[in-house]
Amino acid sequence: MLLAFDDEQDLATRLAIELGRPMGVITRHRFPDGEVRLVLPKPLPTDVILLRGLQHQPNDRLVELLIAAPTARAWGAQRLSLVAPYLAYMRQDMEFTSGEAVSQRHISALLATQFDRVVTVDPHLHRIASLDEVMPAGRGVALSAAALLGRWIAAQVPGAVLVGPDEESGQWVAEAARAGKLAHAVGRKVRFGDTQVTLAFPDVEVRGKAVVLLDDMASTGRTLMGSAREALERGATSVDVAVTHALFNGDALPKLREAGVRHVWSSNAVPHESNAVCVAQLLATVFRRR
Repeated sequence: MLLAFDDEQDLATRLAIELGRPMGVITRHRFPDGEVRLVLPKPLPTDVILLRGLQHQPNDRLVELLIAAPTARAWGAQRLSLVAPYLAYMRQDMEFTSGEAVSQRHISALLATQFDRVVTVDPHLHRIASLDEVMPAGRGVALSAAALLGRWIAAQVPGAVLVGPDEESGQWVAEAARAGKLAHAVGRKVRFGDTQVTLAFPDVEVRGKAVVLLDDMASTGRTLMGSAREALERGATSVDVAVTHALFNGDALPKLREAGVRHVWSSNAVPHESNAVCVAQLLATVFRRR
């Protein structure tokens, strides 16, 4: 069975169809003091996949998982996998200031105690090679939506130049460019002293060309805004944005429009109005090959 929370049924339905599995829904009730009551289907089959993204209010969602996982096992699940298309706390991947908790390491280890497998899409792994460094070997599976986005971009904007705003986006841009057979370039961070950092647009000719900015995620969107303005100042005919995870907190989306961005596309790894590419088939590949 595929289990999903009541607010994520769209992707869950698509994934259940891809897998040929029945879908069960976890319902929630929030009490006035903030505690949550979960109701799971009962009994459960021995092999269960639980879908739960950790975007937006990740602390609440983590608590839900810590309640749902042992309950699923109590109701019959012997093999329990988590599909978390967006995995929270991955950006805190080193001790930036003395005494700072490295959340990536601890949240990953916590999830590994509850689930036999953790499947995610484009997690923030910029300082480690794979999830094996923060989970027991083979427990974590990191997929990428870059190729899906690359093919989508090629169909929407033939001949576009893919641009990654900084070095951290390089791995996604290269993979997307290969899939879409598109030219690509990556910007870089320029540091002035210990605290001031600016972004340098890549040395690539964009005059008279369509530019698509590509990254694994967009939260405030400020990095993408600066790159969009620069591309237009250099003569780009249009600037679009494609991201795996459309978090777009606060006024990020309207501000991107103000910066001159024409279209914003994302995968449905995070539910958002910009969703254009579905990751259900990608996620299903993990369970088909085991």
